[in-house]
Amino acid sequence: MLDAVRVGKILQHCRESRGLSQEIVSGLAGIGRTHLSALERGRRCPTLDTFLSVVKAIGMEPSEVIAIIEAEAYKSNDRAESNPEANA
Repeated sequence: MLDAVRVGKILQHCRESRGLSQEIVSGLAGIGRTHLSALERGRRCPTLDTFLSVVKAIGMEPSEVIAIIEAEAYKSNDRAESNPEANA
């Protein structure tokens, strides 16, 4: 299952690393700025259509963003496995 907070933080990082505002990205993606803000904070999980629209508006390929999400998920799982007390 997708972690909405992780996805949101990655979308936010990608947007900010390109120097784009929420207003610009949300306008290009065809969603409201408050909707994008909620996605970036992990309050909402994007539909596939919304994810693709936001990624395109940021100027990235979906496969790039998915690879980042996957890498972060693996890092998180590795940290949890190496520190079993954190899961107790």
